[in-house]
Amino acid sequence: MSWLLLIAAGLVEVAWSQSIKPTAGFTRPLPTVLCFALAAVAVYLLSLAMKELPVGTAYATFTGIGAIGAIALGAVVHKDPVTVGRIVALGLIVAGVALARVTTSES
Repeated sequence: MSWLLLIAAGLVEVAWSQSIKPTAGFTRPLPTVLCFALAAVAVYLLSLAMKELPVGTAYATFTGIGAIGAIALGAVVHKDPVTVGRIVALGLIVAGVALARVTTSES
């Protein structure tokens, strides 16, 4: 269950990362409220996952999911550049998250 909570936290973090730009530097009230709400939900879900998972594994996985999602959405939605270096970086993040998963047992 803790891994499912962690995945959910990572996915909410992806949504949160995409919600920052529309705040226009936190000058637009509704996007700003959404941004803070998504951040709070992401951290709450992460805290629940950390009840059974080691802090380092949980946080690294959480940020890895967030980075993968932010880069992927940036490329698809915002037309950010897709380079060999970025693809290799994504592959390394995925490998690290997978390795963390298979080498970590729940408490």
